[in-house]
Amino acid sequence: MRPMIAGNWKMNGLLAQLVEIETIAVACAASPPQADCLICPPATLLALAARLAAGRIAIGAQTCDAGISGAYTGDISANMCRNAGASAVILGHSERRRFHGETNEQVSTKVRAAWAAGLLAIVCIGETERQRVEGRTRTVLDDQMDGSLPDGLTAQTTVVAHEPLWSIGTGLTPEPAEIEAVHARIRQALVARFGDEGLSVNILYGGSVTPDNARDILQLANVDGALVGGASLDAIAFEAILRSA
Repeated sequence: MRPMIAGNWKMNGLLAQLVEIETIAVACAASPPQADCLICPPATLLALAARLAAGRIAIGAQTCDAGISGAYTGDISANMCRNAGASAVILGHSERRRFHGETNEQVSTKVRAAWAAGLLAIVCIGETERQRVEGRTRTVLDDQMDGSLPDGLTAQTTVVAHEPLWSIGTGLTPEPAEIEAVHARIRQALVARFGDEGLSVNILYGGSVTPDNARDILQLANVDGALVGGASLDAIAFEAILRSA
């Protein structure tokens, strides 16, 4: 499978920051990387970023609503994201679950909406530090996968991103053996539920990925790419991670 390096800009980025996307797009066009490159800017920049990156790198959204249209002020449907130029959407990110109360059931409904709109769904799962210390990582991740991943999943429609919540934005990363063990369990669960299709689903690692640690993380078994936060805002840093795959 071809790895993916996805950048999540979160609530960052004004018009001036589009130069970072242009820089990455130019670099990828001049020397294609060994991994698929995806950048997910805020919704305000989605259409502009998609036009800027067209044919060179992919652009994604950071979330979407489960509905097609209607009286839902402030919400954006999967079809709207697609219409603006997105080819993928991040769903169930820990910050959406924590600050917006998104449940597994709601994430699953959004995944189906993304599929219907022709978007690749990047479904996030992850454990807190307390859950990790208490030895509940496997149970937590199994529960999130069971509830957030709908039947009918394929490697062409869905990517799973594991984000240790205690690692996001802290500069801390799990030991390589811990990452491998968790990702092996995710793979096992995918295969148990989806059969051979589960063997081909990309599993991304997301948790303080930087140019300094990317190569070591990306060479681990069942790590098929990265979901990058802060480092994706800087074209030089993000390209370095992209070239590490």
